[in-house]
Amino acid sequence: MPSVNDWLGLSGARVLVAGAGGIGSACIKEFVAAGASVLAVDRDDSRLAALGPGAATERLDLTTTEGCDDAVAAAQDRLGGLDVLVHSIGVNHRVPILETADEDWNRILEINLTSAFRLGRAAGRVMVEAGFGRQIYCSSVSSILAHPDHGPYAASKGGINQLVRVMAREWASRGVTVNAIAPGYVETELTRTHLDRPGVREHYTSMVPAGRLGTVNDLTGPVLYLASRQAAFVTGHVLYVDGGRTLV
Repeated sequence: MPSVNDWLGLSGARVLVAGAGGIGSACIKEFVAAGASVLAVDRDDSRLAALGPGAATERLDLTTTEGCDDAVAAAQDRLGGLDVLVHSIGVNHRVPILETADEDWNRILEINLTSAFRLGRAAGRVMVEAGFGRQIYCSSVSSILAHPDHGPYAASKGGINQLVRVMAREWASRGVTVNAIAPGYVETELTRTHLDRPGVREHYTSMVPAGRLGTVNDLTGPVLYLASRQAAFVTGHVLYVDGGRTLV
């Protein structure tokens, strides 16, 4: 009977993961366990060091065009090519729209959305030429739900949804699939401080039909599936991994 790794067909896949934080770190470990060759890129040395053995690492700033181009070049050089891109970069700043400064809007859009465009474009050039590729982006339930105090973040994630659809449409005939996962409330370093405030975790949990918040391990299976040979005919899709949050 074939193993799960045989079913996924990721052994030997060359994977670039952008962002070595909670979700990215969990994905890196699962790709390595599936037999893939992985390059992790982040601008935080401590995050890269915390990954431990198994993945190659590169310190780069992905908020610049040069950094994104260099990340793809590093993947080609160190892995021998590029089959899979996972974009797992995001920040938030929870304040009302009326209190959102221009610099916060620009910073969040630059990190969350513009880096996705630049890195996806750089990886897309390589994948389209090769006639094969998988790209997976981290969206959010905030892309379709109007959470208060999430203006720039929600705009960036809504932008990712549509960017994914356009890239998928343009590259489908060239063997490149482009999809996103959209987590609900997940305990990560991005959300932990907010969730630790009195009553916040309980409030968010009450809105999830599954009765709990998500974990990064809830997201790795969907990411690996979208990167696998089993998802060859799945493209332009935003997969909500939210315990039913978007149902209510």
